[in-house]
Amino acid sequence: MGKIDQKEKAQTVVDILRKQAPLTVKQEKFCNKACVERFLKAKNDSVKKCAKQLRNCLAWRDSIGTDHLIADEFSAELAEGLAYVAGHDEESRPVMIFRIKQDYQKFHSQKHFTRLLVFTLEVAIQTMSKNVEQFVLLFDASFFRSASAFMNMLLATLKIMGDYYPGRLHRAFVIDPPSLFSYLWKGVKPFVELSPLTMVVSSLDFEESLEFNDFASYPRAASLRFDPSNVPSSAKIGSCSSSRFSFTVSHHNDSLKPWHLTLTDTSGSKVGPTTSSAALLGPAISPLNARSHSFASPSARASYGNTRTIKKGFFPSTPLPQKTQKLDASMINHPRTPGPSFLQSSALFFKKDCQVNKATKCRESFVPFLKFYRRPYDEMIYRSKMRPPLGGLISIISPQIKRRHMSISQRF
Repeated sequence: MGKIDQKEKAQTVVDILRKQAPLTVKQEKFCNKACVERFLKAKNDSVKKCAKQLRNCLAWRDSIGTDHLIADEFSAELAEGLAYVAGHDEESRPVMIFRIKQDYQKFHSQKHFTRLLVFTLEVAIQTMSKNVEQFVLLFDASFFRSASAFMNMLLATLKIMGDYYPGRLHRAFVIDPPSLFSYLWKGVKPFVELSPLTMVVSSLDFEESLEFNDFASYPRAASLRFDPSNVPSSAKIGSCSSSRFSFTVSHHNDSLKPWHLTLTDTSGSKVGPTTSSAALLGPAISPLNARSHSFASPSARASYGNTRTIKKGFFPSTPLPQKTQKLDASMINHPRTPGPSFLQSSALFFKKDCQVNKATKCRESFVPFLKFYRRPYDEMIYRSKMRPPLGGLISIISPQIKRRHMSISQRF
């Protein structure tokens, strides 16, 4: 019974639009059953509100010129990979990635960015299968330094999706936004329609997850990767020595931090003792105490390795009294861990738990799309997903046609 009512309401909306003004062939194709039902769901099954918003959507599409968008207009954006469809998730939803730079707004108008956004959305909709109606958006904000500039671009994007593409957005992820973005987002979030579907994540939380290794299928990007087999088999790649310590780079110790510090002195003018015995060197220098030791005085550096000799000559040799009483470990009173105060509000504990749960939920929901974020961009793969007329002149020529090279004698 509910499906019959939805069909009747959808047909009523189309009839209202036809009474207001005659629809063109492309507008009739756009106002299909699935499209009208999405607008009805966004307006809580209100026929009048749905007809009004759908009419505004048709007028907006005519003003933008969605029927005349082609890839040739955005050749620079496609070459740099500013906005593209990276692939499809496990449920065949297209995943779009936007890597817009902050300087992009200085050299391009807001209308040009809107046309680029609509072009990318239309390409994503073209790649959908019959049973798929939603897409996923990954917005890489690491190229922005100003939180307000990125906020303006994000709000414009979400407003276009909410008003003219209702029910299309499955999830939107904001990756590595500026530091002040979280404070601005908390104030604006209640007034954004698609804020429940928008999540803020940080790529630093996924540095340890290296299970994605799909670079082999992309030969252009695979050639740019570091190949350890090309490195000559030597433990010491490079070194930097001074009168205080030597800095050695090695790939056998740690692949993430291939460096360590030693006390090997390679300079000609040495300060302090010249004994190279391991027993006199004392504890090895670590990255934490190398700075403090490097700024020490010559006498302190000289006495760093021979600590036992200093103790004998500097401190008095009076023997300490021997222990005559053994303490029981159970008799020692350890400090007690203070419990929560009675006057402290319990809402703080629930607030911390909610924040942890939300952060964990955001990370878990972003894990399936992490491979699309790390996957290198290939312009030809993206162009192959475009259908005419969005693909422009390049998409009209079938990629299956292989042209054989012809010499000058064969042409005439």
